[in-house]
Amino acid sequence: MNNKEYFENKTILVTGGTGSFGETVVKRLLGFSPKKIIVFSRDEKKQFDMANKFRDEKIKFVIGDVRDASRLNYIMKGIDLIFHAAALKQVPNCEFFPMEAILTNSIGAYNVVSTAVHHDVERVVILSTDKAVYPINVMGMTKALMERIMIAEAREKRGKTILCGTRYGNVMYTRGSVIPYFIDLMKANKPLTVTNKDMTRFMMSVEESVDLVLYALTDGQNGAVYVKKAPAATIGNLAQALKEIFSYKVDIKEIGIRPGEKQHEVLVSKEESFRTEDKGDYYKINPEVPNMDMKQYYFKGDDHNSALPADGYTSANTQQLNIEETKNLLLSLPEIQAELKNFKN
Repeated sequence: MNNKEYFENKTILVTGGTGSFGETVVKRLLGFSPKKIIVFSRDEKKQFDMANKFRDEKIKFVIGDVRDASRLNYIMKGIDLIFHAAALKQVPNCEFFPMEAILTNSIGAYNVVSTAVHHDVERVVILSTDKAVYPINVMGMTKALMERIMIAEAREKRGKTILCGTRYGNVMYTRGSVIPYFIDLMKANKPLTVTNKDMTRFMMSVEESVDLVLYALTDGQNGAVYVKKAPAATIGNLAQALKEIFSYKVDIKEIGIRPGEKQHEVLVSKEESFRTEDKGDYYKINPEVPNMDMKQYYFKGDDHNSALPADGYTSANTQQLNIEETKNLLLSLPEIQAELKNFKN
């Protein structure tokens, strides 16, 4: 579907709209002639900075928290489309404050989805993560619950709203991610600390993550979760690539895997692979037991051939980037190019 045509004259809500994803998607949406973009978040300083950066009358900034269903109900009237990006994303913070993660990532998502359905919003896309597959940390567990909440609401079909989701891995150079952390260590002339050099992670730019959610919002089907095909790199290769790009001489230090970390991430589980369709640049994960009531759940299964390897789609079996390929990918990022101009050993 043509993005410009689809978003023209629409009112769009972006929860968590002051984050790295939010800023990028707002910039992209402004090129599609929307009627209005509502940026909803609880960080007044980031809203102030973003307003000064864009200076566009089509953007409306609203202070609020997805935990507050009444606040969502207040702003939801007249909304056509929703990108739900608000979340607690830092694994350590979620581990130490699990109830906060539950309130934002799971209950907050329920508030967004149920309020959208109540107001007959046209489409909602929720943003999930590879950590929601076989979750071993609180962040992943609460995101997995968010996905199930969306799927359950989609199955009920209580209104006209189409609900779907996206899942992606490491989005390069977003706030709090490993690449800017490594660069900060280099600026401080400290070793690059990695938990395990052989650990693999999917690599995706924030622009590619926006492509994914735009695809889901325009073409997504009710209850489905969409995954962008992406290469992966070892953490060791990533750190070494950055060292070579910045001609950094201090060593890489391996500190061991921390609680809540996986050796490899998974975007599509082996159980999901049997209901996954190949859509070219994307995978579409169809919902479990679609259109089925609870009685059928106990007696009826489904049988499909998988488009994926037997162990699903993981950062270990996708395309693996060597150091030179990782360097080329990093150098394509405008943030890395900007850092190179100012970097001093």
